[in-house]
Amino acid sequence: MLSKRAAALPAGDGWMYEPKWDGFRALVFRDGDELFIQSRDEKPLLRYFPELEAPLKQSLPDRVVLDGEIVIATNGVLEFETLQNRLHPAASRIAMLAKETPASIVLWDVLAIGEEDLRHAEFRERRRRLEEVLRDAEPPVHLTPMTTDPVVALDWFHRFEGAGFDGVMAKPAAGSYEPGKRAMIKVKHDRTCECVVAGFRWHKNGPGTLVGSLLLGLYDADGKLHHVGVTASFTEKRRAELAQELAPLRENAMENHPWKEWAEPMMDATRKPGPKSRWNAGKDLGWEPLRIERVAEVGYDHMQGQRRFRHTAQFKRWRTDIRPQDCGYDQLEVTPPAELSQIFGTG
Repeated sequence: MLSKRAAALPAGDGWMYEPKWDGFRALVFRDGDELFIQSRDEKPLLRYFPELEAPLKQSLPDRVVLDGEIVIATNGVLEFETLQNRLHPAASRIAMLAKETPASIVLWDVLAIGEEDLRHAEFRERRRRLEEVLRDAEPPVHLTPMTTDPVVALDWFHRFEGAGFDGVMAKPAAGSYEPGKRAMIKVKHDRTCECVVAGFRWHKNGPGTLVGSLLLGLYDADGKLHHVGVTASFTEKRRAELAQELAPLRENAMENHPWKEWAEPMMDATRKPGPKSRWNAGKDLGWEPLRIERVAEVGYDHMQGQRRFRHTAQFKRWRTDIRPQDCGYDQLEVTPPAELSQIFGTG
């Protein structure tokens, strides 16, 4: 079951609210000694999070199907980048990371218990059954907090952000579990900032003629330009226009470019715009540099590690009135961290 975005939390009777966790969506299947965890696109996940197998078998009944999220918290804050580091082909590295930064799993729905298919049951009933299933669960297995009070949910929306949460989910109390349908509502933080446009990638359907995404940068206090993410939501017509519009900025762009070293073959896969994608090994993330002259205003919802946009930013407009050197991290709103242990404890 998927979600659709809304600008505000729905109010009135019949809604149940939960924090929106920032992790890997996971479906958990347990059948006796067999345990299988899959992602939303049906990729197996257990090999990347082996530390969850024993706790799940200890906490769950013999036959059950659950929906939830795998998360990793460091220093009381959810760290999506640390989670991504688990997507590694070497079992030895995964085992090392499992000890250094162990994962947790937060569960919010139950789809089957024993022979009983619960997908057609109302969510309020599934929640009651989920609480029964997880009554004796111990960390790193958690039951997500839930409230029917929109005032409490709004407080969560603001207060839990400091712990790395995306926002709040709203679910119809009388709703069934509808696979593939956007039957849940998500309300996420929405902000804007001005970023340097330091490069771009060609669109897969039009290399050389269609711009796929713009590479965004922000300056730190020492004057270093960091790659913070991309903006990519353009029509095909606009992609062609951008290719022509940005063409003059490509001339001699690499000579004094602050990211010049990233064009070298050996690249750090954490914050630099040229490495291969962890999710799609065949996807080329090569990029074209631009002279540092353009500024774009973009919308974003969440920062990852206070350094990078968690999701693709939304292009708003060009800002010809702002100098690139004035686009710094200092314009971003910083939310004080909340104690993640308190959030886990409210389930």
